[in-house]
Amino acid sequence: MSIPAQNKALFLEVKEGQFVVKSTETPRPGPGEILVKVEATALNPIDWNIQSFGIFIEKYPVVLGFDAAGTIAQVGDGVPSSSFAVGDRVVIQGRYDPAKKEAEGTFTEYFVLPSKFAAKIPASMSFDEGATIMSGIATSVFPLYNQDPTAASVNLTAPWLEGGRGKYAGKPFLVLGGAGSMGQYVIQFARLSGFSPIITTASLHNAPFLKSIGATHVLDRNLPSDQLIAEATKLAGGHFEVVYDAISTPDTLAVAYALTAQGGSLVIVTVAEGLNAKAKEDGKAMHMAHGQFMTAFNHDIGRMLLDALPALLESGDIKPNRTEILPGGLNAVPGGLQRLKNNQVSGVKLVVHPEDTE
Repeated sequence: MSIPAQNKALFLEVKEGQFVVKSTETPRPGPGEILVKVEATALNPIDWNIQSFGIFIEKYPVVLGFDAAGTIAQVGDGVPSSSFAVGDRVVIQGRYDPAKKEAEGTFTEYFVLPSKFAAKIPASMSFDEGATIMSGIATSVFPLYNQDPTAASVNLTAPWLEGGRGKYAGKPFLVLGGAGSMGQYVIQFARLSGFSPIITTASLHNAPFLKSIGATHVLDRNLPSDQLIAEATKLAGGHFEVVYDAISTPDTLAVAYALTAQGGSLVIVTVAEGLNAKAKEDGKAMHMAHGQFMTAFNHDIGRMLLDALPALLESGDIKPNRTEILPGGLNAVPGGLQRLKNNQVSGVKLVVHPEDTE
């Protein structure tokens, strides 16, 4: 495969600045690494949050983007041929280092990473679908199934492990924000774990789809909080031992917390320090989702998940998000992020093709 000396990438040049497409030197893989030609990369809310609020990143210019799928263009020394080869179709995740507050993202035509953090996808799966997978499954799986004692986790047995599939049959599970990327994957893993009923909130036009991937009940996300709490409690026969709030705004956090049983666990996706203190007093466990494969306390669960992922995708046990393709390549990213910021995306993942960048 011919690899150009230069490739295009989308740079955020300064904190709270504007995105600019520029040519940059194409990276080369070092020992244990692979170079991936990015065929499709997806947009995530964290991308617009970083740009709008100047959070998480201190080193600029930076290339954002945390989900992609593509073709291996080059393999570094020490990568076993039995693991990966040029031409393999893989899914990958952009890198974020919270200690250094820097990132290396997938809004680019070529991306290099350690091979141990990639996974192959079935030939039947499109790159567009593949681009929706990595951060969604990681942020869903890690806070539920990670057994590392230093990780924030409910410590459930993963459904791909012996005795894990169906282990939690008869236990209710609540997902707030089921139509989002994370919510869709949480629903699917809860189904594989045997939870029932699986209750979620969403716009009701997404109800048929969410039921097709495992939700048993879909409640209108626009219901008043008191009514939502009453209906969820009635369906579950009480409070929930496990609640996953995939939105984690003040309104949803209040509902999620109220529905979490004493002794139960609440997974959240944004910081809620005041609620953490209250949870300790009330005997509830709160876990902040952390979905980076490259973070040390996620290495073991991440390796197990990536090993299991090809079979989960091939069998259809886990289905990727539905997608909307934005024309214009990397130039379409800013407009797509504005739509995410304005809450103008529902039930799909926005995806761009870097090679379409002019």
